[in-house]
Amino acid sequence: MSDHGSQPNDSTPDKQGAARSLDAHVERYAQRTAGMTASEIRALFAVASRPEVVSLAGGMPNLAALPLDSIAGEVAGLISADGQSALQYGSAHGVPELREQICEIMAMEGINAHPDDVMVTVGSQMALDMVTRIFCDPGDVVLAEGPSYVGALGSFAAYQAEVVHVAMDDEGLQPEALRQAISEVSAQGKRIKFLYTIPNFHNPGGVTLAVDRRAEVLEICAQHGILVLEDNPYGLLGFDGQTYPALRSLDPENVVYLGSFSKTFASGLRVGWVLAPHAVREKLVLAAESATLCPPTLNQMIVSRYLTSHDWQGQIKIFREQYRERRDAMLGALEQHMPEGCSWTRPDGGFYVWLTAPEGVDTKAMLPRAVTQRVAYASGTGFYADRLGSRQMRLSFCYPTPERIREGVRRLANTLTDEMELVRTFGSVPQRAVQGPQAPSPDTA
Repeated sequence: MSDHGSQPNDSTPDKQGAARSLDAHVERYAQRTAGMTASEIRALFAVASRPEVVSLAGGMPNLAALPLDSIAGEVAGLISADGQSALQYGSAHGVPELREQICEIMAMEGINAHPDDVMVTVGSQMALDMVTRIFCDPGDVVLAEGPSYVGALGSFAAYQAEVVHVAMDDEGLQPEALRQAISEVSAQGKRIKFLYTIPNFHNPGGVTLAVDRRAEVLEICAQHGILVLEDNPYGLLGFDGQTYPALRSLDPENVVYLGSFSKTFASGLRVGWVLAPHAVREKLVLAAESATLCPPTLNQMIVSRYLTSHDWQGQIKIFREQYRERRDAMLGALEQHMPEGCSWTRPDGGFYVWLTAPEGVDTKAMLPRAVTQRVAYASGTGFYADRLGSRQMRLSFCYPTPERIREGVRRLANTLTDEMELVRTFGSVPQRAVQGPQAPSPDTA
């Protein structure tokens, strides 16, 4: 008799379930991992990244506009002169010189800050995660615009917070919708920890919070004891050069401000920051030490050298001009090619247009067919915690050339026209249930 035949039968139901799973560790994961799902187009991203596919999906900055040769020389000089510091452990707080420079940048939006209250992070995504970590217990409520940034929704889900969306219009978050959301959540006996908002050139909506609404939003939150988490990676990328007053500049004690160099310099360096009231900042430093010990010193020093040695404001002006040209190419192509029944936002800065398709079209179901037609986008459901947005899609104009954008929109319009014909013939596609928001990834940044 073989040894296998003599083994005792210990197949409990749990072990049988684990045996049926491709993941031998499925029974060991924490409960908070249950809602984690991958980006909707990540499975298609290898195909969407092929040269013949026009990707209107990813929010990747146009790094070709940077003076790369000059930056390479600066990096080499930095390591040669200060390598022992640049390649060493640093403080969780961040390099002091960079924190001072960050304060100068924020002053352009009316923020009066001290370097001690700035903490450098590994991109603003890390700051999002840490703020959620120190404020949210399972079941707490986070208010967020609908739609909202995928990476934020992923962080909120990871800490088991419930997201309640607040409606926007062409002037950004609606104060009356905010009041209604607060009233409904309070009536349910739930606790709201903070409002998460992207006031400038919204990701994915492309709209900007009207100046006359900003004080009202802050007043509503202050009245109800709700912290405001202001995420502002695009604030300096207004196409007319205008900068809007940061929410933080209007209420320093009740706003935690997140910034990033990913959109205005180099996303691959992963350098962002958080500006918070002193007591909050202390908690964030402790959270950062337990997560990463310290952000990479070399990356911070590269950014600091760039700000010192280069005309970074002139470089941002170049970015603005190039992104404005790309925005115009996208809006012109949408007007020319999109079938009747489509509508879209008209951003005056940032990276994104938010498009709504005609009734019955499911942009998530249509995505594989669009990739077959050699165009990609980010479907709308990924930008809602409650899986709304089935008729919407985010189109990014930051990376492709104007010519590629026009061609991509033409292909997308043809795909939409075909999809509308299918809907007229066979009816709309039933919605597929997907648990939880997506995890962030470069294709939905």
